[in-house]
Amino acid sequence: MRKIGFIDLFIDEEWHANNYPKWIRESPRKNDFELTYAWEERTNEGGTPLAEWCAEFGAEPTESIEELVDKSDAVIVLAPSNPEVHQRLAEIPLASGKPVYIDKPFAPSAKIAEEMFERAEKHGTPMFSSSALRFSPSLREAMKEASAEGSASFAETAGGGTSFEEYAIHQIEMLVMCVGIGAEKVMQCGSNDVNHMVIGYSDGRSAAMTLMPGHGFQAAFASGDSGVSLDSMGDFFPGLIDAVLTFFADGERPIPKEETIEIARILEIGIKALNRRGEWLTITTTKW
Repeated sequence: MRKIGFIDLFIDEEWHANNYPKWIRESPRKNDFELTYAWEERTNEGGTPLAEWCAEFGAEPTESIEELVDKSDAVIVLAPSNPEVHQRLAEIPLASGKPVYIDKPFAPSAKIAEEMFERAEKHGTPMFSSSALRFSPSLREAMKEASAEGSASFAETAGGGTSFEEYAIHQIEMLVMCVGIGAEKVMQCGSNDVNHMVIGYSDGRSAAMTLMPGHGFQAAFASGDSGVSLDSMGDFFPGLIDAVLTFFADGERPIPKEETIEIARILEIGIKALNRRGEWLTITTTKW
């Protein structure tokens, strides 16, 4: 039984930390992996201390990230609402050579995303990050049947969330999965209550996403003469956990790093575009 360690900014009242243990226990790889250790940087004000959280979820608290990484076979860096701390929390794990999964959004900028990949590769550390929506059974099956993963000429998504900054990652992940990399520009053209972002590509591909309160996740894409529309993404979180545990087992990243960096790049420029609605903002490509 291989041991998983959770690293978090604050672990109490954090939805992913409170639900990932259940999905790990229910995964097809439940006999291979278990949550064993946890560490938090600080206890959220009014929240449950780490020791009490660990008692509830059957884990052992550690005194430091170093201790957790030393004792664990694989590491999950959480803090899904605070991507600005991911690079700092992942610094030691990424130098360990042990497989590391980093929760979404991966990084607040493409530059930081590149730096994290560079550190992981320097130390031979397998690493990946993703929105759970990429592992939607409905979306993956539709893409497979249409032979369209990464090659659709158009994709459109919709979904809910309290803010573009935190929740746009889910839709951008699906768009890049469908259309591929090479985005050239983005434009925000929504209202005060609805964020609608358009993505342009130099070769004629296009994509669009709409984030509105209370909206379930949906997706549509066109590839050649065929078009697919999905009204539901299904149970995507168990699919994510299965992918993470498979990655921990074989060390093979299920997502090209170029896509993960592209997603960080689109999200970064998309956030900047919120204050410049109706204007195309160019996406500056980097060495990846």
